[in-house]
Amino acid sequence: MLIIGIAGGTGSGKTTVARSVIEHHGSDKVTFISQDNYYKDNPHLSMAEREMLNYDHPLVFDNDLLVEHLKMLKAGQTAYAPIYDFTTHSRFKDKTEKLMPYNIVIIEGLHVLSDENLRAMLDIKVFVDTDPDVRILRRVLRDIEERGRSIQSVHDQYLQTVKPMHEAFIEPSKKYADIIIPEGGQNEVGIRLLSILTEKYLNEERTTE
Repeated sequence: MLIIGIAGGTGSGKTTVARSVIEHHGSDKVTFISQDNYYKDNPHLSMAEREMLNYDHPLVFDNDLLVEHLKMLKAGQTAYAPIYDFTTHSRFKDKTEKLMPYNIVIIEGLHVLSDENLRAMLDIKVFVDTDPDVRILRRVLRDIEERGRSIQSVHDQYLQTVKPMHEAFIEPSKKYADIIIPEGGQNEVGIRLLSILTEKYLNEERTTE
C-alpha cells in the first residue's frame, strides 16, 4: 500500500490535485481521505462555543483516530471515517464513510504534514503551494456557497485564525514535503509527475514482492 499525504493552505488546490491523481489511477484503486472529516467532535459544547473554536489549529484534528484508520487499512482492514458537518461544527451521528484498503491511499488536509505521527505514516509527502490572494478568494467562495457563511464571518476568521495559523504551522510544514506543487490544480505538469511517480512506486513494490 502506498500512502500519499497532500498538504497546503486553505484554497491551495489540494483536493484538485488529489482528485487528478485518483482520476489517473481509477477510483477503484485509490482510497481518498479528507482530514476535514477528522475534526474533533465536541458535543459537550454549545453551538456558540463551537463557533468560537480555532478550526485552523492542528490540535483541533483527531489525528490519533486518523492514524489508527491508516494502520487498519495497511493491515488490509476496512475502516469507517467520521463525516463532519460544517454547518453545526460537529460529526454526523448516523453517518460514516467506508474506507477500503486499496493499493493507494491519499490523505488531503491543511495539517497533514504538521503532525509527526501522521507524517510517519506517509510514503510520499506533497505540499501544494499557491499564492495567498488566490487561496483567500477560493476560501470565500467555498465558505459562502458550501458552508452557509457570511462574507463578514469569512473575513474575520481569515484575519483571526486562518492567516496566523498558516504562517505558524502550515507554511513551516512545507519543509517536510518530498514534492512541492506550485499553483495546485493549475499545475498540470506537477500533477502528471506525481501520478507517474505513484505508478512507478507501485510497480517497484510489485517487482520486489
